[in-house]
Formats: sequence, C-alpha cells, structure tokens
Amino acid sequence: MATTEVILTEKIASLGAEADVVKVRRGYARNFLVPQGKALEVTPATLKRINILKTKRAEREANEMNEAEDLARKINKLKITMELETGVGGKAFGSITATDLAERLNKELGGKIEIDRHRIHLEKPIKETGAHEIQVKLHADVVAKLTVNVKAKTEEGAATEEAPAEEKGFKAKPKAKHAK
Repeated sequence: MATTEVILTEKIASLGAEADVVKVRRGYARNFLVPQGKALEVTPATLKRINILKTKRAEREANEMNEAEDLARKINKLKITMELETGVGGKAFGSITATDLAERLNKELGGKIEIDRHRIHLEKPIKETGAHEIQVKLHADVVAKLTVNVKAKTEEGAATEEAPAEEKGFKAKPKAKHAK
C-alpha cells in the first residue's frame, strides 16, 4: 500500500496530536485529512508552519493541565455522602456505580464542568457502607481522590420487627390433631 507523510493540524485520536508528522495511506490523506483541514501535506513551506502548530499545541496542553489541576483541588476537598438501600442484617440492595458517582459529582461541582463516568475508576461497584476513596483521572498526569461516605438507608417497615400476627387482627389457627 502506498503511504504518505502528513502534518496533523488538530488532535486525531487514532493518529496523534497537532504538529505530529505521521504516515497514513495516500487515499486517506487525499480524500479525508487534507480536504477537511485536519492535516497538511509535507512540503518545505509546511515544515516551516510546524513551529506555529507546536506552540499552539503547547499552549493548549498547558491550559488543559492547569484546568485539570484546579479541578483536582476542588475534588480533593469534596466529601460526598451517599445512601445505599439495605435490608435487615445490613445486606445491600443494589450498588453505587461510577455513573451514580459522576452524576453526584457533577451536581456538587455546580454543573459547570462535566465529569464523565469513564474517568472515575472503580474496581467494582460499591456495595458496603463506610468510607471509600475513589480515584478520578482528569488528565494523563492528574489524578484526584474523591472521598465517598456510604450510609445505610433502610426501609421503615424492614427496620422494625414484625408485630405478632394476633396484634394485626389475625387469629392463630388451631393445630390439627393427627389420628394414629
């Protein structure tokens, strides 16, 4: 297959970041990347432009890093309390998942910044009460630690002991005598 080298003008997940020189198939470059403005052909003139792209990339990455560090400071200060449905004996009904944590975290942060559930690293859903420390990956180099306190939420009927049947208005059936 024939390949050609192009300079990326923006970040493309499967290829690289802006200002990277990558090898791609000619048809992909000719029919998609260059017409869409996502890449430039490698020529002496475009090699000079690569410096401009590199400075633009460095600025963008510095801004992303600063935003991630600010957000990490906010998340590290947060202490979230969540309730988990439990029954008699403390057995959990359901669990707290990364989706639940993402929704609550977005609500706590005021909705200005959206935290995706994929950034929250849970080995398995939370099914126990108590304090849990959860990692939130905000950037390749920035990881925040979220403290979640899980409390038991019991149903009122399940928490109290059952009243005897006679108090509820039921009469106990007499035991049948067995003939021998």
